[in-house]
Amino acid sequence: MLIHQSNRVRVEHHSFLPQPFILKPVFDLAVERLAALPLAAVAVATPDDRHFEAALAVINAGKHVLIEKPSVLSLSRLDRLVAAAENKGVLAKVVYHKLFDPDHRRLRTLVADGVLSHVNGGYCTLLEPRSISTHQFAEWIRGRNPATYVAVHYYKLIDFTFGPHWRLTRIAAEGQRGLAGPHDGATWDSVMVRVVYMHPDRREACFDLHTNWVNPNNFPGHVEQEVQFRFDNGLWLGHQRKRGVEVCIEGRTPEEFKTTPNHHYNAESLEPWGERTRRGYGIEAVRRFFAEAIEVDHGGPPEERAQRLAQARSFAYNDLAADRNVTAMVQAVEAILAEQAAGRTGACVEVNTERGGLLLRRLDGTVDVLYPHRV
Repeated sequence: MLIHQSNRVRVEHHSFLPQPFILKPVFDLAVERLAALPLAAVAVATPDDRHFEAALAVINAGKHVLIEKPSVLSLSRLDRLVAAAENKGVLAKVVYHKLFDPDHRRLRTLVADGVLSHVNGGYCTLLEPRSISTHQFAEWIRGRNPATYVAVHYYKLIDFTFGPHWRLTRIAAEGQRGLAGPHDGATWDSVMVRVVYMHPDRREACFDLHTNWVNPNNFPGHVEQEVQFRFDNGLWLGHQRKRGVEVCIEGRTPEEFKTTPNHHYNAESLEPWGERTRRGYGIEAVRRFFAEAIEVDHGGPPEERAQRLAQARSFAYNDLAADRNVTAMVQAVEAILAEQAAGRTGACVEVNTERGGLLLRRLDGTVDVLYPHRV
């Protein structure tokens, strides 16, 4: 989805068939041609390990960019994108569409209003059927892991909903292989992640996040998502598959139609005026970005564009500059899983130590500095 910059702003779809493509990979040529088009904004929705190059090319071409989560896989690359966007005077944003989920918006409201106070821990699960990883997102999973691609939704939910007045301190992870790829390869079936924050009063909050993309295909829902957050004065329980609807259709459930569907975002429905549409927070997150980009470029006098740009950059829910803790968790999990794949289990990452912003610590006492600057 792209915004064409002209006297009249319009949303268009483009496909690219670059020719010739013998001397250079098709992906690189497509990015070059995309960056050269007279566009105001571009959405990057490639597999997550290919976000950086495309996003940087788009930014350097002077275009706003929206990147699918996770934005990038390391803090050094995040730094480069943020600096490039600042230099070019454009927006650089990341999609966390689950922040638009009605349940998650309500949770944040109760936290912001002080109804739920001082989170002290919790757990999240996000489990997808094998058909998702082996068919719909087959290009995404090779050499990858669900904790980076899937659990990142919950990294952001926790960091954004309960922050910013605390600090990330530790990340640990363990993964399993053998279904989506070989048992000794670099493609992971499931990953369990533990992240720990410290509140200003020195109390810690610990969160366990379990993700996989190898659930049985005949699982009754599209995806299994459950959260529990414990507060000093309460408990939040959320089960997003069971939103009050169950369906049974002879010969068609649970494969073609799921038994417990989630109609909040993944169903096509007939509108009262006769149009068939898909609504929901998955689409709203993308539309919001394009609305912000249009506001920056066309929302007032040209001489006030800098103020509008600064306002759009202040939104911590999607601006890359506010994505540091999430990217730190992503980079830490990537490094820990690489250690496990090399036969070195039990590594963890400490955040903002005297020796570096991300410090990988092994059981044998050796350490590596993954990122030297403060997170």
